[in-house]
Amino acid sequence: MLTAMSMAQAALGAARNYLRQNPDELGRAIRGALGLRVGLPISALRWAGRQAEQAGKVQDLKIDPVPPGLKVAASIDPMNTPLRASAVVYIDRVVFNEEELTVALRLEEISLKLNGDAQTPVAALIKSGALDLSNPGTLIGYLPKRSPVLSEAKDNRIVLDLMRDPKIGKNPIVRHAVAALTSFLTLHSVQTDEGHLDVAFRSFPSGLRGAARSVRRNVVRPGLSRFLPR
Repeated sequence: MLTAMSMAQAALGAARNYLRQNPDELGRAIRGALGLRVGLPISALRWAGRQAEQAGKVQDLKIDPVPPGLKVAASIDPMNTPLRASAVVYIDRVVFNEEELTVALRLEEISLKLNGDAQTPVAALIKSGALDLSNPGTLIGYLPKRSPVLSEAKDNRIVLDLMRDPKIGKNPIVRHAVAALTSFLTLHSVQTDEGHLDVAFRSFPSGLRGAARSVRRNVVRPGLSRFLPR
């Protein structure tokens, strides 16, 4: 089992080898940084996938760009039912501010096939065709125990809002920090090209005055309140 330290060392080693083999990536990274854009090579995602395979979480993981989305396929074993699952994932919308931390996903070309002849309830549903894989959001919406971060699930769309997690949304320190940080820099979009996953940021989304107001409201005032008598 890989430790966090060994994982970090392996990641650094892989990054050094990649830059030696692809020296033009350094220039691309600099240009991207100037435009508030981070381009993560698809090969880096594949490397992370191999680490997940070594950890035994998935098998035969494949990651390929389908601009502006990403196709992911893997062999999994939920509830003792060996499956081969794949889908093209698009990130249609990203909203990071003091009120929400939302990512809207759209799933296309969904495939779920049995690996073998499992005799389980899940296998029976797949064999019968009772599972409507064209609308995964609707299926997830019917789950009895859903994650609190699941904001919306309908048709082929799944909307996640991290602010709905009590550890974030109901923690005043975290909320103040998120509000202050996102007034200076916020996540704007995530999409792929033929070789990279590009993450774009936006600076001062509410302007310099908006950032100043956010700092007063979320940093200065809470800090001063600690010294005031209660």
